Amino acid sequence: MDWSRAKSVLILAFLLLNVVLGYQLWQNVSERLNQNQNFGDLGADTLRIMKERGIGLSTTASIPSDTPDLRDLTYRFKDAATSSYRVELEKPVDSRIVFDQKELLAKLGDVIPELSLYQYDQLASPDGEFVLYRMTGGRPMYDVKLELFYSNQNQKITAYRQTRVELVETDDSEARTVLPASKAVTPLVDKYLEDGSVIKEISLGYHGQLFNSETQYAAPSWRVLLENGKTYYVHAISGEIVQDKADEAEKPTKP
Repeated sequence: MDWSRAKSVLILAFLLLNVVLGYQLWQNVSERLNQNQNFGDLGADTLRIMKERGIGLSTTASIPSDTPDLRDLTYRFKDAATSSYRVELEKPVDSRIVFDQKELLAKLGDVIPELSLYQYDQLASPDGEFVLYRMTGGRPMYDVKLELFYSNQNQKITAYRQTRVELVETDDSEARTVLPASKAVTPLVDKYLEDGSVIKEISLGYHGQLFNSETQYAAPSWRVLLENGKTYYVHAISGEIVQDKADEAEKPTKP
């Protein structure tokens, strides 16, 4: 037996084994670091409950760490009588344009009023429609949206439904620091989320209870989207939780 050659083979085998083990160790550490980053500042008790009940975050979700100072919004609806109507487009356009703001404005900017004020929200868009929210200060107003309806057969946007508003300047509300997203998620985990729930996204915008009046109010709110389609809003100042109750009734088409 060539002991010198055998010795070289063994040394090479040990080196390869060390490389494999080192890679696995690095991968495990990396996964733990990413997991810690995704879960933000959630407390140990909340993490334990999530583990016991199978509640988790999707691979693309994370708990935001920003806590800006925001004030309540006051606004009025425009064209309230027709905001529930679905309007058919005279000339359907390619659905792909929704992914490019400039192209979307070029194709539909002269058709849909104030289109530049709305921003596409892919995670909140069900099959068959693109949902865009009215933006203010870089944040969405979750009660004010534009829906673009498209056909899966020919990949064309064929109709839209839009809610339009005007913001009302007021000195009644002062800017306050919002609750951290981790504090918004904690009571959801404790009392609201079902076993096995998966959080798809946590984002900060504005939401409020709609009243039968000309003037409406919206407060800074954390929106929590689940993979099962449910949506929760957590008041970003008081911590009050509201579950979104989507209107299942079919809305009318503009005559």
